[in-house]
Amino acid sequence: MKVAREKETPMSFATPLSLAGPLRRPHQMLADQEYGGHTSIHDDAMAEKLGFRAGPIEGPTHFSQFQPLLAKIWGRRWFESGCISSHFLNMVVEGEEVRAFAEIPPEGATTTRVWAQKADGTPVLEASASVGPKTEPTLLETRMAALRPPGKLLILEDLKVGMTGARDERVRMEADQHMGALYPFSLNQKLAVITENSPWYSDAAASPSPSPWGRAIIPFEMLSVLFEYSSREAAFPVKGPAVGLFADQEIRVIDGPLFVGEDYVLRREIVALAESKRTESYWVRTRVYDAGGEKQVAEMLLNHASMKNSYAGYADAAQA
Repeated sequence: MKVAREKETPMSFATPLSLAGPLRRPHQMLADQEYGGHTSIHDDAMAEKLGFRAGPIEGPTHFSQFQPLLAKIWGRRWFESGCISSHFLNMVVEGEEVRAFAEIPPEGATTTRVWAQKADGTPVLEASASVGPKTEPTLLETRMAALRPPGKLLILEDLKVGMTGARDERVRMEADQHMGALYPFSLNQKLAVITENSPWYSDAAASPSPSPWGRAIIPFEMLSVLFEYSSREAAFPVKGPAVGLFADQEIRVIDGPLFVGEDYVLRREIVALAESKRTESYWVRTRVYDAGGEKQVAEMLLNHASMKNSYAGYADAAQA
């Protein structure tokens, strides 16, 4: 005689669960970066001069570690309409290990929380991640809305909110293309050391491409390179020489993915000015269009922070 079993009711908890990636060691690619006639904060000597222990790894380098986690959550939608909106908390130097985390969202949800930390638990960045049309403010939109008006600016005194770039900028990224003094390496050189590689990023391994879109796609961290590659053409009147860094960065793919060897048009606009004890900063929204400049395919929001103590005579001039 069979005993009828009661139908089990799934247990329900409010505790959020998360995915965690492996510890990785991001590689320094910007030690030889130059702009404005001087080396950057990623050079060890310059970083030490400014009070840091070594040249930091560039912030968007860490975006690669989120790709397996967010692809696990949203599949190929992540590459077609994903957005990561990140506030950088602590610098990472060559040799340090970093782990990425992503909170598992409820079924059907299009936003979640992600973060990264060092092996010892030191936070590296916090971010929101999402797919599809925007349904709520991103982390950086929330942070930007809370900015207080800056005091008297010196390095950025000639900038105004609403100022746009001098011209449309036309960019592309080939696999072996050297990305100039600002990014002194190629995509293939980056792929040799990237923390999370994928055959989707390269056409070299197979023909046809293993990418679901039939072409190699640009990794999220290299979208930052593509979008900043021509930034000098915007000709924003920032005084210098002064050493800068990325304090906040958001990359949104609208109609993606973006492809290796494809032409794109960039248009920039200053959307906020701010100040902290150590920096003056300007927030730039870069809209990315197809080769014809008609259909928007992506967008970047970037907080460029200039170190006050890197600008000659800043303290005296600020008190004048």
